[in-house]
Amino acid sequence: MTYEQIRYDVSDRIATITLNRPDRLNAYTAVMGEELAAAFAAAEGDDGVRVIVVTGAGRGFCAGADIADGPTQFERAGDAARQAAVQAQRAASVRPWEMTKPIIAAINGAAAGVGITMTLQWDIRIAAESAKIAFAFVRRGVIPEALSTWILPRVIGLSGAAELLYSGRTITAREALEFGVVSRVVPDGDLATTVRLLAADIADNAAPVAVAITKRLLWHHLTETDLQRAEAVEARLFGWAGAQPDAREGVRAFLDKRSPNWTMQPSTDLPDFLPRGKS
Repeated sequence: MTYEQIRYDVSDRIATITLNRPDRLNAYTAVMGEELAAAFAAAEGDDGVRVIVVTGAGRGFCAGADIADGPTQFERAGDAARQAAVQAQRAASVRPWEMTKPIIAAINGAAAGVGITMTLQWDIRIAAESAKIAFAFVRRGVIPEALSTWILPRVIGLSGAAELLYSGRTITAREALEFGVVSRVVPDGDLATTVRLLAADIADNAAPVAVAITKRLLWHHLTETDLQRAEAVEARLFGWAGAQPDAREGVRAFLDKRSPNWTMQPSTDLPDFLPRGKS
C-alpha cells in the first residue's frame, strides 16, 4: 500500500510507523486514521514483524485532530454520514488491543487530543523529555474519545484521570510519568535508541506466541471481575504453553546460554480457547 500521511518500514522484525505530516505537527486526519489502521493490519498479518513502534516525523508526535478548517470540524464529525463511515472503518479494522504484536508509542513531541488518546489503546508509551501532553477535549467544547474515558482510569486511576480529562490542561513529560500516562521519560536525543532497544529486546528474546497470549490476557482481564475465572483462564493457558515447542526451546536456550530459536507463530499457533476481545 502507498501511504500519504504515514511512513511504514520493517527492519529486524520491528515495524516502524511514522506519522508524517511534520508541517502540521502530524495533526490527525481521517486519511491518517485509515492509513494507521492499514499499517497495523499489515504488521499484524506479517510473521516477520514481532513489535510495532509508532512515532512522529519532525518535532511533534501528533498535535491532535487537524482543525484547520475551522469551528465546524467537530460538527461535521458528528454527521450521520461521517459516523456511518467511521463505524464501517472500525468494523474493517483490527483493534489494537486485539492484535498479537506489542505496540510502543515513541512520543517525540507534542501529543494532544487524539494524539495521546489513541496511544492508550496501545501497550507501552515512552516520552521524550520535551514532550507535552494534553487531553484537551473539554477546552474545545467536546468530550474525550478513542476509549480514553474507559482506558485512562484503568491505567492511572480514577482521580488522576479525572484531573487530566476535566481540566484538559497541558502537562510535561515528567508530569505524565508521575501520573502513569507514560512508563518512561528519556532525553530527547535518546528516545529513538531507547525505544528501539526495547523493541529489539522483545523481538529477539521473547517468544512471539507467549507475548501474544500475555497481551491478550492483560487486555481481557481489564474487563474480568471474577478472580476465579481469571485464574482459570490463565492456568489453562499456562498449561497449554508449557507443553508447546517454544517452552522446550526456551529452557534449552537458557541452559545452553544461547539465543532462542522460536518456531511458533501467532498467525497459526495460538490456542483456539484464547479469550477474544469484548469490543
